[in-house]
Amino acid sequence: MKQILNHARIVLADRVIDNGALEIENGLIAAIHEQPQPAGENLAGALLLPGLVEIHTDNLEKHLMPRNGVLWPILPAVITHDAQCVASGITTVLDALAVGDLEGESVRLDTLHSSFQAIDQGMREDALRADHLFHLRCELAYPKLMDELLPLIAHPAVKLVSVMDHTPGQRQYRDLEQYKKYYGKKKVGWNQDTFLAAVEERKAKQAEFAGRHKQAVVEMARARGIALASHDDTDEAHIAEALRDGVAISEFPTTREAAAAAKRHGLATVMGAPNVVRGGSHSGNVAALELARHGLLDILSSDYVPASLLHGAWLLHAQAGWSLPRAVAAVSLNPARAVGLADRGDIAVGQRADLVAMTARGDVPLVRSVWKLGGRVF
Repeated sequence: MKQILNHARIVLADRVIDNGALEIENGLIAAIHEQPQPAGENLAGALLLPGLVEIHTDNLEKHLMPRNGVLWPILPAVITHDAQCVASGITTVLDALAVGDLEGESVRLDTLHSSFQAIDQGMREDALRADHLFHLRCELAYPKLMDELLPLIAHPAVKLVSVMDHTPGQRQYRDLEQYKKYYGKKKVGWNQDTFLAAVEERKAKQAEFAGRHKQAVVEMARARGIALASHDDTDEAHIAEALRDGVAISEFPTTREAAAAAKRHGLATVMGAPNVVRGGSHSGNVAALELARHGLLDILSSDYVPASLLHGAWLLHAQAGWSLPRAVAAVSLNPARAVGLADRGDIAVGQRADLVAMTARGDVPLVRSVWKLGGRVF
């Protein structure tokens, strides 16, 4: 079945067609027209973008526990998370599931396998509107990491594995006061003594488990051809370590120094779109807009706010001086290629017809319609 989206400003990888049309057949882009066609759905001058590709979101966690201590049924939580992603223009989601946690108890530990199974079930039963894949976030100092990881990593929908170390005193939490401030909100009755005891306990676990776990995780990902990401790189030494491990993606570098080193060595850099929208990092790290203005940003991730992905891209265009194609590529083409997806992320003949029509009110983008494989999902 052929369909035409007409009178659209079409954002290609290298330019924008001001008033053109897109022809779709069998779920793929069949033709791109520089001029409007005699018939078709009139998009009335809306911008037409490739569907957004999200490679690191833990947004599902908010739906699994909508109130502290309240666990929601898993599949309904996944369906609600999916709907929020699609309404934000995201057509491909790599659900970032934490394999391990340094907290003694957490929703992440309790729901890892049930969430994985529910997402898989939702895709198999066509209950989800976006295309869902998996990003396994491996907490290296977690003692039972390998037991949790082994049943999951062989699934064909696993497209990204990241190696994380949230041990206090380094990387994201090199500032112990910042760490205390962040985690103190989660702990009742924390004082200086209990805080220092927790820090020492977590450092001991790092010393015992992190090194051998990282080696095992890296080897398993390489053997399966799964893309590897580092996490919270802080300095050139971390980038050198990532290169030795065969990492292709540097997620959320915390300093300009680390981002510059990643760029020099060909790693794709990922920053949080909430960092762009809020004008800075919530944990005191480098601002994403600063990296963008210095050419050190390749990919945005919505992280914990799906709507921030399109908003962040729009702000890269409006505030960082990026062309519209370059800004859109940071949330579509670049993340797709970074995790080995060659069939989406670009408006080009033969690509999947995953598309977003948007308008804007000043600095705020508005999603008007979303299509996956040519079928309207929003």
